[in-house]
Amino acid sequence: MKFSGTDAYVATDDLKVAVNAAVILERPLLVKGEPGTGKTELARQVSQALGLGLIEWHIKSTTKAQQGLYEYDAVSRLRDSQLGEKRVHDVKNYIKPGKLWQAFTAERKTVLLIDEIDKADIEFPNDLLQELDRMEFQVHETGETITARHRPIVIITSNNEKELPDAFLRRCFFHYIRFPDIETMRRIVEVHHPGIKERLLATALSQFFELRETPGLKKKPSTSEVLDWLKLLLAEDLSAEDLKLDSSNALPKLHGALLKNEQDLHMFERLAFIARGSR
Repeated sequence: MKFSGTDAYVATDDLKVAVNAAVILERPLLVKGEPGTGKTELARQVSQALGLGLIEWHIKSTTKAQQGLYEYDAVSRLRDSQLGEKRVHDVKNYIKPGKLWQAFTAERKTVLLIDEIDKADIEFPNDLLQELDRMEFQVHETGETITARHRPIVIITSNNEKELPDAFLRRCFFHYIRFPDIETMRRIVEVHHPGIKERLLATALSQFFELRETPGLKKKPSTSEVLDWLKLLLAEDLSAEDLKLDSSNALPKLHGALLKNEQDLHMFERLAFIARGSR
């Protein structure tokens, strides 16, 4: 069982090594990187490449670790007892398996994605330590132990919004997805927009990387945003000539796909004003 990328996902050599190392070590793969660099998509592509099922657990600020194991609906049970329902006598009727439970009891090995773990409370990773380490947990209401039939490949993503606990990090294999260089970006674009004109692509990527490297930029555009931008350029049938910038406008065409806050827009407007004044 070895991951070597897919036709739909450009995986660098070091990313392939990280995925395969995590599989061999049977440890969760913790993937960090800028938003939009393909962290979530990695789990989907690993699932596809290895022919495994995929279970996705998308974390929110309100998500609790217990929800990944199971949830016990005590309110429904109380209501049913008041109504005299027969199902009230079996507590299992009120237990809803979580994503870890589903992955542990799947008939075949699966890929389990725990997406954006840094969105949750700081204690969230620690609350999953034993379950991910031992691949089992206890259901207190029934006394049964849920043990993984097939150890899942666990991929955990983080946008680095907060530090993760050391005890959790020790149990993971870590990989940081660096932002693609221009050649890697060309390969990514070719996957999503095959046959794009070379001059258009060269001009667009030159403007994109120049924009990303502008000092003071609050939100740098990501890979997903440049792909959206190129899709718009192609839909509008723009050429490399159409993308040429001048001193009156420092912003690329259709820049709303790239810049996502007013501070960055105002900064480029000031740059254009300064450029006009210096002529």
